[in-house]
Amino acid sequence: MNIKKAAEMFDLSIDTLRYYERVGVIPPVHRNTSGYRDYTTNDLNWIYLAKSLRHAGLSVESLIEFAQLAQLRETENVEEAQKQILSDQLEELDKKIAELHEVRELLVYKIETYDEHIAKFKAGEMGPDKVEKLWERKK
Repeated sequence: MNIKKAAEMFDLSIDTLRYYERVGVIPPVHRNTSGYRDYTTNDLNWIYLAKSLRHAGLSVESLIEFAQLAQLRETENVEEAQKQILSDQLEELDKKIAELHEVRELLVYKIETYDEHIAKFKAGEMGPDKVEKLWERKK
């Protein structure tokens, strides 16, 4: 598959794919006899993984380390090091999901109680000195 089709497949720019390969986010892509990149299923898997992990917050540096480890299969503990990178990212993602869940609950609460709060403000029952502490609200 050529670079244009690979870029379209994953909604990335051609420049991004070239950058990923140049800095080592993905391993070097095989080139055909004309010198053009010829993406294999393995290459496409790397692109998909890189894009997914980037969206999850993994740094470019960590992706480079992960890809470099994949190319050093003969070295001891490569698999364990790669697995640790993924485990660390999963832990970070779980923290982010928990934070997002808390913010979502706050938004739901604010939407559900919005009209009631506005009515209380208009009636003078709430004001700058008489407001709830959002961080102490019932969950």
